[in-house]
Amino acid sequence: MKSMTATMSEGKVEVIYFHLTRRCVTCQAVETVTSEAVHELYPAELENGVIIFRSLNIEEKSNEAEAKRVKATGQSLLVVSGDKRVDLTSVGFMYARNNPEKLKEEIKKTVDPLLEALKSN
Repeated sequence: MKSMTATMSEGKVEVIYFHLTRRCVTCQAVETVTSEAVHELYPAELENGVIIFRSLNIEEKSNEAEAKRVKATGQSLLVVSGDKRVDLTSVGFMYARNNPEKLKEEIKKTVDPLLEALKSN
């Protein structure tokens, strides 16, 4: 039997940023740079639903199930596809403000192989 995560993100790559209600400048930068990266690098994939970007407040009750599904326990930047889950949280907080191009590069290095895997299936 497939896990819930595999079922929900089957056939697509999800880039999900979980944040708290109170947000610092760095937290906001992680969201902004990640959104820019996904929109700049993958416009066609976003358009056809192969890539999904979401920013969710982990403290809101309506996002609890989603956080549980992808095993997010606090502020997190996650890339999920099928049974693969890549945590880019520390990279996000390290580079979002001081080296946003590096964060975009890390997102690309994470997402590209997942997209390739989808195409080969």
